[in-house]
Amino acid sequence: MSDTLRDQLLGLGFKAPAKPTSRDERRPRPGERGQDRRGPRPGGGKADARSKPGAGGGNDPARPGKSAGKPGGQGARKPRPPQGDIDLAKAYAIRAQREKDERIEAERKKQEEARLRREARAKLEAFLKDKALNIAEADIARHFEYGGKIKRIHVDAAQLQALNAGELGVVQLNGRYLLVTAAVLAEAEAIFPAAVALRVDPDAPAGDDPYADPRYQVPDDLVW
Repeated sequence: MSDTLRDQLLGLGFKAPAKPTSRDERRPRPGERGQDRRGPRPGGGKADARSKPGAGGGNDPARPGKSAGKPGGQGARKPRPPQGDIDLAKAYAIRAQREKDERIEAERKKQEEARLRREARAKLEAFLKDKALNIAEADIARHFEYGGKIKRIHVDAAQLQALNAGELGVVQLNGRYLLVTAAVLAEAEAIFPAAVALRVDPDAPAGDDPYADPRYQVPDDLVW
């Protein structure tokens, strides 16, 4: 301010302000007492938010962490089964797959065998066409065992003698029993061995074929 105004104020009774000494300069000003001369604390002197309960820290039981309640976190992971259980389950799976493969292979073989039998029967049927020697008027029953059961074919006396001598034979085809020559019987066996119903070995003992004698009587209660 100007000296005139200063003089006027002094004249009115105002005192001039005292000049601050070096000691006063070091004293804290009003309102500054209690402040840290080293400067404000980091964060503006505010208390650490993590130390307050409910501030979002991991220590607050009311607010669990990210991994506690969210699926996919560490808290949601299922415990791994023991190694022994894994190996046992693997062994069961391998055995089940092997059994399945065996069933499939067995079924494949079964179907293949059935196909071969059908083809062999068809070939045998074509081969035996017009080669059967059966006589409709034949009245001698020649019994023989085939497929675990006793079967019979009607022949005449000459055919019976030739049959027992091994010169003739019997072939089964489509449920019928056909009388054929020994040569035809051999070829039929090469085509389909299971079709050979009767082949007599003339050198075999008579007791080996009890049905060779036409006088042999079959029990009446025998199931054909």
